[in-house]
Amino acid sequence: MNVKENEQILWQRCMEMFRSNVSEQQFLTWFSPMRFKSYDAVQKELAVCIPSQFFFEYLEEHFRRLIHVTISRFFGEDVTLSYVVEVAGDVTVSQESDNDIAPQTSSAFPANQSPSLAQAVGLPEDLDSQLNPHQTFGNFIEGTSNKLPRSVGQSIAEHPEQMTFNPLFIYGPSGVGKTHLVNAIGLRTKELHPEKRVLYLSAHLFMVQFTDARKRNIFNDFMHFYQSIDMLIMDDMQELIGMAGTQNAFFHVFNHLRQNGKHIIMTCDRPPVSLQGMEERLITRFKSGLMAEMEKPEESLRRNILHSIVKHDGLNIPDEVLDFISQNVNNSVRELEGIIHSLLAYSVVYGREVDLDFAKRILAGRTKVEKKTVTIDQIITTTCVYFNVKEEDVFGKSRKADIVTVRQMSMYLAHKHTKLTASKIGIYVGNRDHATVLHGIKTIDGRLKVDKELRHHLEELEEKLIGKAL
Repeated sequence: MNVKENEQILWQRCMEMFRSNVSEQQFLTWFSPMRFKSYDAVQKELAVCIPSQFFFEYLEEHFRRLIHVTISRFFGEDVTLSYVVEVAGDVTVSQESDNDIAPQTSSAFPANQSPSLAQAVGLPEDLDSQLNPHQTFGNFIEGTSNKLPRSVGQSIAEHPEQMTFNPLFIYGPSGVGKTHLVNAIGLRTKELHPEKRVLYLSAHLFMVQFTDARKRNIFNDFMHFYQSIDMLIMDDMQELIGMAGTQNAFFHVFNHLRQNGKHIIMTCDRPPVSLQGMEERLITRFKSGLMAEMEKPEESLRRNILHSIVKHDGLNIPDEVLDFISQNVNNSVRELEGIIHSLLAYSVVYGREVDLDFAKRILAGRTKVEKKTVTIDQIITTTCVYFNVKEEDVFGKSRKADIVTVRQMSMYLAHKHTKLTASKIGIYVGNRDHATVLHGIKTIDGRLKVDKELRHHLEELEEKLIGKAL
């Protein structure tokens, strides 16, 4: 490759960067007509052809910073840019661009000192993605409540060129792992595609930066920086509610990134439709990609998370304690982590091992442990298994004493432990009428007063159904 061809390639890269930082209409109007003329490597002089003097004035007024930092990126920091106005092949005038761009456009850089590209729009190697290196897919436990957003997030990280799920809007209550997941997406993207400019930040920080940029008169720098990102990950979008100015800035950032094939990933504590105080045009855009809900972790996921925490921290906590916690604490992943750390702290302070009784006392002081609900299906199944009777016989018309006892015991337990009416209980137990159910309940109630063995059976059945609840 000769020198001339190499210079042409550098100019083409400049054009690609221009295109990624302005709207398509701006690029076609103001940048597409620009044509590489020459480059003097010794004198560090780059000449570019433009179609009119008006082009020169407009480019200098509106895009001078972008042009100079881009040229600095590919041709060198100290290059001088000259515009050559050329109409139908005839040179009419030559204008030198003002390299000293700081005084008129920004107070972010020292006077009389041109900013480097890294300062103005951030080079890939200089951009701190602000990702948490400990929140990876490796330690993100998958369950039914987070399977969809996790699968989609992993697909985005592995195939960032695909725009099917762009934007990705993940919503759910606090503490269910939204922040962990989006960090994992960002880290995986950087691992597989290190050239990608990935940035994670909170919506609150975006708002602070926007306010500061307006005060310091560096709004253009603020916008150029965010428009240079390949994957923007913004946490807690609800923080923008009521912030009209910040919403407007994000609207333009969102549009630019989306139009240029860049990914936007957002988290929120509620779905877009519930974001009262958010501009409708933003809500519409949030809903234009994939909205994925992350729910509170189900019991099996809570148990797996607890085992993961214990294994990672090298703790010695019995499985029955972890089972108890997973069955009775269902608010958030964050709370599960806090409970494990509390148990460890109390264990150290009081010098005793963590057992079930100890765990129950500790949890009683920090979280409300509710009695487990029992369904009539559970009651019928458990009672039939206990007495070794087939469910179809209980639902049928058999009048055998052992089957009638199981049928009436199921009715009694359903009346005691559920909120179902006698009529509904009858429907479940073989489609019987409410009078039959009331008779069965009364019969068992009378037998319990005189039949010690039946009382023992009832106690064991209730222990099996709700014995693990406090």
